[in-house]
Amino acid sequence: MEYSHDDAELVRQPVGYWTWAANKTVMAHVRGRLAAIGVTQPQWWVLHHVRHGGDGATREEVLDAHRSHLDVGAALVPDVDLLVERGLLTEDAQGRLRITDEGRDLHRRAAETQRASRDRVHAGIDDEEYLVALKVLQRMIRNAGGDVRQGA
Repeated sequence: MEYSHDDAELVRQPVGYWTWAANKTVMAHVRGRLAAIGVTQPQWWVLHHVRHGGDGATREEVLDAHRSHLDVGAALVPDVDLLVERGLLTEDAQGRLRITDEGRDLHRRAAETQRASRDRVHAGIDDEEYLVALKVLQRMIRNAGGDVRQGA
């Protein structure tokens, strides 16, 4: 594995830069793979929530489920509208969203895409190493005054 700096230099690198670079790179990878099958990442979040919502979900339930950790506010509303327009979700008179057969098929393909993305991003990283990385990041978040209880 080739690294950007030797260990003595790397240990002095700012975590803010590397977490930003990792986020930017991983998000581009994930979003690109989802786009290739015709869904955006926010649309995937909506489909996934409605699919696993038992008796569907209202728009407000979808927004509430994502507000705490994705900082989306009302930004998912156009995505919900588009999914309904595309026939991937239906909305009844009581405002409950339910996934259609076509939506289930896209959800299945998106879930497979997400698993493949995770496998690629995690290649060469065992669970112990990944766990240590997340625990270190959570410790840094707490040290900076953040709340780690709102994780994904």
